[in-house]
Amino acid sequence: MTTDPALIDVATVVDTGHEPASFRERLLEGLAASIEERGYRDTKIADIVRHARTSRRTFYAEFASKDECFVALLAATNERLRLTITEAVNPAAPWDRQIRQAVEAYVESVASEPAITLSWIRELPALGTVGRQVQRDAMDSLTDMLMLLAGNDEFRRAGTRPVSGPIALILLGGLRELTATIVEDGGDVHDLTEVGIQAATALLAPL
Repeated sequence: MTTDPALIDVATVVDTGHEPASFRERLLEGLAASIEERGYRDTKIADIVRHARTSRRTFYAEFASKDECFVALLAATNERLRLTITEAVNPAAPWDRQIRQAVEAYVESVASEPAITLSWIRELPALGTVGRQVQRDAMDSLTDMLMLLAGNDEFRRAGTRPVSGPIALILLGGLRELTATIVEDGGDVHDLTEVGIQAATALLAPL
């Protein structure tokens, strides 16, 4: 007798004894694991469902294609990055300490999933208009976050330079490109920390 793959999926989750993640979350995690293993370009749907311990039927119930799954993964990753940085910054700390907290949070987030970060920077543009929109949304979100963080009481009290959208974009774009270069060259992403702090401090330092 043939068992419905969807029923196998449910049984697999229930048997763990833990609160089950949604199939969508498991598929996103499966894609993330495959990107770390072989890169996005060489990832097949079979790899995603293998890592997610689910079926093709379940995959197509959630996503129309590998690219759609990729877009959803990167949107979730970017939102997680924004929240990680925001939560790491203590708005009551001196302004230069807040910069260090933000950059260190960024670096640690990237270091935890370098292949996904690299695929966001290098491979997402290949998706055309959809990919460009995901990148734009991510940069807009991070730019707004940076402007908000750099506009709190400690920054104003110190007389730091106001952060405009273009300045925030220059800083984030520079960090993004340097991140990609380090990962591509097989370097240590943590080498970005002090450089990032120096760049941010120079841009925001009191007049």
